[in-house]
Formats: sequence, structure tokens, C-alpha cells
Amino acid sequence: MDDLKSILLGAALQNAVKHKSVPSAGAVMGAVMGGHPELRARSGEIKGLLGEVIAEVAALSHEEQEIRLEEIAPDLFAALSEKKEKKKHTLPDLPETEGGVVMRFAPNPSGPLHLGHARAAFLNDEYLKRYGGKYILRIEDTDPKRVDTDAYEMVPEDIKWMGLNITETIYQSDRFPLYYDIGRKLIEKGAAYVCNCDNEEFKNLKMHKAACPCRSQTPEEAGELFDKMLEGGFAEGEVSVRLKTNLNHPDPAMRDFPLFRILTSVSHQRVDAIVYPLMNLSVAVDDHLLGMTHVIRGKDHIANTGRQKFIFDYMGWKQPVYRHYGRMGIEGVVLSTSQMRQGILAGEYTGWDDVHLGTLRAMARRGIEPEAVRNAVIDIGIGDTDIQFSWENLYAKNKDIVDAKADRFFFVADPVELTIDGANPHTAKAMRYPGDEARGFREIPFTGKLVVPKAELESGASMIRLKDLFNISVRKEGSSYSAAYVGDDLQQAREAKAPIIQWLPSGYGTPCLLRKADGDMNGVCEPEVSTWKGKMVQFERVGFSRIDSADQRIVAYYSHR
Repeated sequence: MDDLKSILLGAALQNAVKHKSVPSAGAVMGAVMGGHPELRARSGEIKGLLGEVIAEVAALSHEEQEIRLEEIAPDLFAALSEKKEKKKHTLPDLPETEGGVVMRFAPNPSGPLHLGHARAAFLNDEYLKRYGGKYILRIEDTDPKRVDTDAYEMVPEDIKWMGLNITETIYQSDRFPLYYDIGRKLIEKGAAYVCNCDNEEFKNLKMHKAACPCRSQTPEEAGELFDKMLEGGFAEGEVSVRLKTNLNHPDPAMRDFPLFRILTSVSHQRVDAIVYPLMNLSVAVDDHLLGMTHVIRGKDHIANTGRQKFIFDYMGWKQPVYRHYGRMGIEGVVLSTSQMRQGILAGEYTGWDDVHLGTLRAMARRGIEPEAVRNAVIDIGIGDTDIQFSWENLYAKNKDIVDAKADRFFFVADPVELTIDGANPHTAKAMRYPGDEARGFREIPFTGKLVVPKAELESGASMIRLKDLFNISVRKEGSSYSAAYVGDDLQQAREAKAPIIQWLPSGYGTPCLLRKADGDMNGVCEPEVSTWKGKMVQFERVGFSRIDSADQRIVAYYSHR
């Protein structure tokens, strides 16, 4: 190859691989001139070659671009790889980690886990890997209104999929006697009282930094009222137990917040109770009794950290080390458990693993690997800045994992039959994996008639390259198309900027439904795809997809490009 073209090709390939897009002419020109100032006198010649080189690179898949770059410019390929390695994020160290850590992942069993849960789960897991210690799964099921019985099975299944190194599982519903005991101790210390004020009345007093009349109870009076609560002597909503805090606190929500309430209208699935601990009491008690050394949670819990400090201080306990991370916006999927449940019941979604949902089981059904989710959230880290979750970053992480394992196949969406005039029957040999002949080839017979994607025909291209076969000319005649063989030369197609498309022989493909978040695609795919059930393939020029079922037809779930 001409030295000048080789230099241009290397720069164009590097730009395409780096940005995963068609190379930018300006960026390629700048890279060549900057790296080879001796070529500035040949700028006219370079501009003449640039369009041809960019078209050649654009016709390759991303995998083919990487392979080609490593072949012709190994130094540029190595520089890209080195930059990728440097960009790997690591979590900041935690203080007070001598002797290991005790950390917890504490979901509410209101439904299956989703991407928001995964952030806390994997961040904790990474620190346990670094420092050693105990990782406690704590099911926070003290509110019967938020418990879905099925979640008691779904949450452990999701934990198993994530591969978390859980050492102990705790159900808060098993620990009510412990919460009652700490409640009594707080009352005995004069730190808590039983309040029978109307909610609106109490709110008005709180906003005016005034104490309610119940606050003056002696510990003995409050203790008797607490016993009466436990014995069923009050109706739901009639009384609650409140912690004495700073009535002058600038945040009204911190003033005398509740510790226990009465619930009789809803039954709990696992415990027979009428007095229920509220979150700040149960969390503070368990963080102490279970020996938590470090707690990582969202900054929406900063106020709860302040509330729980009152309990720790009253009891003389040492608080864990806290890290509060910023909010993570996740667009494109549904995360609200109640909204998901309503949609499932209404038939809007097919189940908890519907592709429109942000559940981990929906990710798994699409072929997203748990390690990819882990790597994506570790990249985000524990900073307190609000961020937007990057689907592109997750897909890139997943591609790094699945690419080498996924064989390539053709999928023809909305197939249209063509008769190719002037072409002789023969068998096409398509590589199972680009650049790796050891993986073998798929043999696809061509006998004169084939199907191609309807959208490719409607693009208006006069020449098309049938991948791994030959070039054809296409002409629209009314509502149908005619096609003719024009040659085998790939370079001819590149010079004509002809699209390279998938195809299959007529009657050869297996019906295939490709399920995507933006709408299903019906078509046909290579029959061998049926042997990949439960695994990931790459439909060439379409994207990575997980083969979900292979009965009368193949059903695949689209993952990403």
C-alpha cells in the first residue's frame, strides 16, 4: 500500500475506533498534519485521497476497524488501548478500614431490584473486595404497605445474578423485639414520648418550634403508654412514639420525628404486629447491633443520617462512617415499582423483565452481563455530584465482555424477495467472528432468489453489496424491485459507497422476532441461531441480541450495537 494512503488509513481507523463512528475528515486531516508535518506540502493530494479512505473505513464494522488498525498501525492501536486503560476509574479509599469492614445492602422488598439498587449493591461489594470483612444483606421489611410477597424470592434471585459476596442475610421483620427493647430504653432515658396529638396540630406546633403537651411526660408515663400500644390499647393513627430532638433545628423535619406507629388496617406477611418501627429507628438499631463500620447511600438520606445521629447519641453508640453519593438519573426505562406493577397488571408490560423496565431481570433478559453493570456503576463512583446514567457506557462495558463470545449471524428485518439476474448459484462463506478463521465459517447457499431488509431497498441505493456474496444493482419498478449481478469486487462497492447489507436465501431463514425497547422487528435469521438459546449473538449490521426462545420461531432480545 502507498505510504501516504497507509498513513491516512491509520489516522482514519484510529478516529473511527476511538469515537465508534464514521471518521471525521477534519480530525483525520489534523492528525495527519500534526503527526507528519513533512506532508503539509502534499495537502492537495491528501484531500483527494481522504474521501476514498473515509469511505473504506466507514464500510467496516467496528470490530473490523479494530483488527485493521492493529494490522497497519500497531502503534496507534496500542496508544488507544493505553488511553482506555488509564481511563479506568477506581473508588477512593475509605477511612477506618483497619481489620476489615462491615457493610450492608438494604433493599425494601417491594419488587425486584433495578439499576438504582445495583449502584449501592456493587459499590459496597467493591469495598468488601478491597478491605475484606462482612457483607450483610438486610431486607428492610418493616412497612407492610410496601412489601410484595413475591419480592422475598425475587430479591435473592437478583442478588445471585449480581454475584454479590453476601456473608449474612437479615430480615428486619424478625427483629421487632429488638426495636421494642431500644424503644423502651429511649423512653427510660427520657429521650422519647408517646404522642396523641392530631397530625395537623403537631405539624403546626413543630413549624412554630413549640413543644406538644405530650413532650412533658415522665419516663414512667411514657413507658405505660408504650406498653398499652403493644397490647392493642390504641387504634391506628391514634398515637405514635416520638424522639425528643432540637425543637429549634433549622430543618422542621428533624424536630421530634416519629419512631413507632400503629398499623391495624394492613397485615404483615412475616410478623404478627400492630406496633411498627419506622425506618430511622430500625436502621439505626441494626446499623449498631450488626456492627456496621461504613454506610454508602444516596445523598437523599443525608437528613436521615442526621435523624439517626440523635438515636446514636442518646444510646452512646458510635456512628458508622457515611458516604453519600449524588443522584443518578436514569432515562429510557421505568424504575418506579408501583408504576411497573400497574403496567404489568394492565397488560402494558409483559412482566418484571419487560424490555421497557429498568429491572435487573430486564437487563439480564436483554443479555446485559452483571459484570458490565458493576463496571458502569464503579465508573460513576461515590461522588456527591448528581449525574445522568450513561447507557452508552453500560453498552460499551457489556460489549467488552460479550463480543468475543458472540458468533455473527444474519438477520433480515421485514424481508423482501429479490431474484438476482445474471448470478450463478454458489455458496457464500461468512466468518463466524471477524478476523478469526479458527472460529470457522457459516456456509450460506445462494440459488438465485434471496431476501433483503425492506428498509435497505427503500434507501434508494442503486448498488448494494450483499455481505460475503457479491454486488448487485437495484431498480424500483412500481411497487416491486428488480436486481442484477454486477460483480464480486468489494473495492467496486466501496468506491460506489454502496451499503453492505445482510441477506438470506429465499425459504432458508427461520422466522425471528427481535424485541426492542422502541418496537419489535419481524424478520428471518440463519437457522443455526436456534442453537444459541440463552446466549448472545451479534446480528451483523443490527447489533448484539440475546436468544430468548427457539420454538416455532426464534425470539431474540436486542441489547445494543
